[in-house]
Amino acid sequence: MASRPFTSRYLVDDVPLLLRPFHNVLSYTFAVMVFLFARLVYFTSRIEIVGQDQIEEDGNRIYCYWHLFSPMAMAAFARPRRHVWMQHPGWLNKHMHVVVRLFGVKVVLGSTGYGGRAAADEIIEYLRDGYSTVVFPDAPRGPPYVLKDGVLHMSLKSGVPIAPIRFRVRRYVKLSGWDRKRLPMPCARIRVEFKSPIQVTEANFDEARERLREALGVPGEPN
Repeated sequence: MASRPFTSRYLVDDVPLLLRPFHNVLSYTFAVMVFLFARLVYFTSRIEIVGQDQIEEDGNRIYCYWHLFSPMAMAAFARPRRHVWMQHPGWLNKHMHVVVRLFGVKVVLGSTGYGGRAAADEIIEYLRDGYSTVVFPDAPRGPPYVLKDGVLHMSLKSGVPIAPIRFRVRRYVKLSGWDRKRLPMPCARIRVEFKSPIQVTEANFDEARERLREALGVPGEPN
């Protein structure tokens, strides 16, 4: 059996002892750089948020948006309240674990093929306890804009509604990768649109999937 590529060979908990000092220094350094850049964009940009008050006024939510918007969300919001997020446990993702914690968010490690089901169950328990979370419905590896059912099952089991979000931005850099993330630049114009919450039940599961797909849209399509 062929060995895994070096970039995906380890998880954060099993990095070889000799690599750990370099891994920690690089992870924390990059995390601080990412966090400070996100704050720079936040404080220099014009950010318009539509519909947030009616979404959050009556409880916690499962916030849902396409994976390519993840850098934009970090730049558009000040500090989430009572949030817990699932993060991939790969060793090269440690900087993002640190960034998320710098924003005051609890981290649960897990992803498809890496204890994802157990991690999702832990997130569901947090949701039942009043926390909110964020789910990228086309993660972890796409295809982009293809809705997977994980977020629907999470809502069904927890009883917490899904809150779809759309983003629009002027002045950004399109990154490489399967989803071509959009990285907003300082002095950007960012519009965040919260769509109506979707409560998932056994009876409306298929309908909820279609409503969510329509609410998320496809970047570039009109609202």
